[in-house]
Amino acid sequence: MNIASRIRRSFFRDEKKKLPSVSGSSSGNEDDLLGVTDELIDHVRSFTIDTFKNFTLYDEEACVNPLEEDEEDNGVSNVKKDLSDWQERHAVLALSKSKELSQLRFKLCPRLLKEDQFWKIYFKLVRNLVAKYEVLAIQQALIRRMAMEASESKGGVYEVEMSETRPRLSSTGPATP
Repeated sequence: MNIASRIRRSFFRDEKKKLPSVSGSSSGNEDDLLGVTDELIDHVRSFTIDTFKNFTLYDEEACVNPLEEDEEDNGVSNVKKDLSDWQERHAVLALSKSKELSQLRFKLCPRLLKEDQFWKIYFKLVRNLVAKYEVLAIQQALIRRMAMEASESKGGVYEVEMSETRPRLSSTGPATP
């Protein structure tokens, strides 16, 4: 499964969740947590096809681990290693909020760029605008994980072996004092 189908599927899943709500506005809190702000949307509107065509990814492509290439050749590539969970949710929300970005992606992928290249370039272009939101999401995830670990250690299940408290009565007869 490639990134495009994964993003598409999560986008439609999110839309189905939003349908039953009566209020027409989407969750502004989620937009803020994912960094999809008006400033970001305005910045994305300035992107052109040439912005992506002329962008070089030399630093990541030059340092390729040969072991990773072998895994991809065998078809055992993991989509998760391309985008983090936060980046994936951000991408879905950004595509739904910015028709310009979705049109650019449609024009560029897969004819001129691979899907993962498109998103690497996108996140490098918006790095200054979304970095604080991504760091905040990482911190919140870490706090949640630490809280879960703490609650598991406090309220964990302990197995205790109980010993008999009553003396056994002998089967030969009543015990005499």
